[in-house]
Amino acid sequence: MAAALQVLRHLARAPLSPLLLGGPLARLASSMALAEQAQQLFESTVGAVLPGPMLQRALSLDPDSGQLKVRDRSFQLQQNLYLVGFGKAVLGMATAAEELLGQHLVQGVISVPKGIRAAMESAGKQEMLLKPHSRVQVFEGAENNLPDRDALRAALAIRQLAEGLTADDLLLVLISGGGSALLPAPIPPVTLEEKQTLTKLLAARGATIQELNTIRKALSQLKGGGLAQAAYPAQVVSLILSDVVGDPVEVIASGPTVASIHSVQDCLHILNRYGLRAALPRSVKTVLARADSDPHGPHTCGHVLNVIIGSNALALAEAQKQAEALGYRAVVLSTAMQGDVKSVAQFYALLARVAGTRLTMPGAGASVEEDEQLYELAAELQLPDLQLKEALEAMVGTRGPVCLLAGGWGTPAAHGADWHQCHGRPPPVPAAAVIL
Repeated sequence: MAAALQVLRHLARAPLSPLLLGGPLARLASSMALAEQAQQLFESTVGAVLPGPMLQRALSLDPDSGQLKVRDRSFQLQQNLYLVGFGKAVLGMATAAEELLGQHLVQGVISVPKGIRAAMESAGKQEMLLKPHSRVQVFEGAENNLPDRDALRAALAIRQLAEGLTADDLLLVLISGGGSALLPAPIPPVTLEEKQTLTKLLAARGATIQELNTIRKALSQLKGGGLAQAAYPAQVVSLILSDVVGDPVEVIASGPTVASIHSVQDCLHILNRYGLRAALPRSVKTVLARADSDPHGPHTCGHVLNVIIGSNALALAEAQKQAEALGYRAVVLSTAMQGDVKSVAQFYALLARVAGTRLTMPGAGASVEEDEQLYELAAELQLPDLQLKEALEAMVGTRGPVCLLAGGWGTPAAHGADWHQCHGRPPPVPAAAVIL
């Protein structure tokens, strides 16, 4: 999430004059310099989605009664709390969770990126590191954000812990971006290599990310609700730091605590579309045939509570709140910026120019040509929640400073599903703040 807010940090370091696209400094609601305000805005926004604050907002523990409250649900803790996690931010999340839960936590297993503990130590981020006598076992794997044998060992350890739980137990699941690569557990007899080869073949033939995830879930022990099923009949609380636009819980880390809505027929349709059904390894055919004949049908996850505790939308809401506290008219343009990063950058640049013109020369307004170009770019990006009209209207008759906010994920030009397969998720479209 910090990476997704890097533009705010760049604003804080920039000279004042380029940022003041409209209105003198005297119109600012605070006596602080603009750069200081941008820095304050950046720090408060990032702070809102750090592991500590996120977990503290999500969990409330009564030390006297041992009642753990998550949203409107309460759980009685009696040496029955277990923890698993997987993702790039999970080390810090697990550290914060263990500090909050204390002796109530019996055991934990997490899967995190290779080298992350050393990186945290060298950066002096001690608050992100588990204590020496932690009850949480740490596995590092998925080098370069790709599933590997180390990540497989971690996934099997997580499955083993989940399968040993009873109806009296509570499993706390921590999930963040990168969780899919850190939780690879193919259904036997499919091997990790066979699953990776099939995914690469699909990607090379143009399969979408949604199609790739459908196949991954069908061949996985833990994705697509598999982890929740392994933990049954224990209660499961899943705390999720979203890295996906719109926060669909079934997509984040391939939905290990969300029942899959896809059938074997959906998988076969995808394989037929890309001409791969006839070339499937025998192991894959065996797994799909077994699932198709399962008399119990798809598993349900009624014993699971999934909670989004951090997301792009939550970060932008905090940015808007802080900007308004500083005296700005703050408008969130979109929480779902996506598409080719070049097009997104062009949209941001043109928006800043159009908005600046409206503020500095309210009588003249922006040129018709620039207005049309801006709306054309917005249409190309196909953003479901874009508040462009509202943002431009905020420029009209505004006597104070304005802050426009947006964020999301972008895709590098000329890369599709094959980029995700070879490199993981693409770089984020930064949460941009245009301060006017």
